[in-house]
Amino acid sequence: MTHFVIIGAGECGARAAFALREKGFDGEITLIGSEALAPYERPPLSKASDQGTEEPKFIAELERYAAGGISLLTGLTVQDLDRQAKSVTLSDGSTIAYDKLLLATGARARVLPDIAEDSKHICSLRTHADAVALRRAMVPGKHIVIIGGGFIGLELAATARALGTSVTVLEGLERVLKRGVPEEVAGVICERHSLEGVDIRCGVAITAIAEDDEKAVVHLSDGNMIGADLVLIGIGATPNTELAARAGLTIDNGIAVDEFLRTSAPDIYAAGDCCSFPLAIYGGRRVRLESWRNAQEQGALAAANMMGLGTSVSAVPWFWSDQYDVTLQIVGLAEGAVRHLRRDLGDGAFILFHLDEAGRLLAASGIGRGNVVARDIRLAEMLIAARAHPDPAALVASSVKLKSLLAA
Repeated sequence: MTHFVIIGAGECGARAAFALREKGFDGEITLIGSEALAPYERPPLSKASDQGTEEPKFIAELERYAAGGISLLTGLTVQDLDRQAKSVTLSDGSTIAYDKLLLATGARARVLPDIAEDSKHICSLRTHADAVALRRAMVPGKHIVIIGGGFIGLELAATARALGTSVTVLEGLERVLKRGVPEEVAGVICERHSLEGVDIRCGVAITAIAEDDEKAVVHLSDGNMIGADLVLIGIGATPNTELAARAGLTIDNGIAVDEFLRTSAPDIYAAGDCCSFPLAIYGGRRVRLESWRNAQEQGALAAANMMGLGTSVSAVPWFWSDQYDVTLQIVGLAEGAVRHLRRDLGDGAFILFHLDEAGRLLAASGIGRGNVVARDIRLAEMLIAARAHPDPAALVASSVKLKSLLAA
């Protein structure tokens, strides 16, 4: 019987396993995860929706894996990948042969040098266990220093303030959300945090982090020191490519795959946070995306292509972040844009449209309370996918429905 093996039991790997069954694959499926827990959703870890409960939001109940004939192996890591023998060796010494293999190994939190793994007052966020430990530290009267003003850092700052914890955010660049978020949108987020009492300091350099039994102290290059009950390092993620690299697969800002998510080796695919892939709608530009939707979509796409359906990557990148009562949504990639148009939606909400020299819509960035920008961002996504050159005046005029531009 044909055997498909999936390494990585996160969003991407779990979705791929279920997608194989939904698409009619009747062979064996083995899903291998390094955590003891069954696959669970990761976005809630940094948001106030997960208040440090002992159980995460599972992607599916264990019964569904059994009912689908999916062999779920948890608490095991893959130590070796033998391309010639087409087998993987697990940390318990067992060996599993595969006909096709999917690497959905994800990414891990980037760390600072010289920080002990068993530190009492310095941590990062990647797993449910990390989130539980963080929530226990987020109580009134405590002070948390967050290093990194990206999505994770700011979402955790919002969560901490909602729980009554004092927060200082340290960002090395001149502003927060420098990567991929327009300054105008980032400014709204920064102002919202300031209103909530978050101390955001940009353009700072950290020279050292010391700790004792009671607290940690962050030393800055200007001579200032900031004491903290907990220091959270939120400076991005590194793709887990070590297994692929040892097996001789091509690495290029992640495991390099083609438009069908195939690696440089026959019968081995990669998907989600761990891989970089070409995007046809952006001229074949190679990108690596760290987002929930990308992991979910590529899991299903990898499943289809492992079954020989030959479906290429076509989705437009989409990101979102909830902070307090504000939601930020970004669709597309704005690199190469030379014109930026603003559509005001009322009550402080707005969308920025990013166009290239020829007037083609490359990306859109929206921010507002609740889901006020969601519909227009979805329509912008469809315009981007269609490689549309919309009328600039119509993009700016809130009285003109974006749906009409799509029809045009």
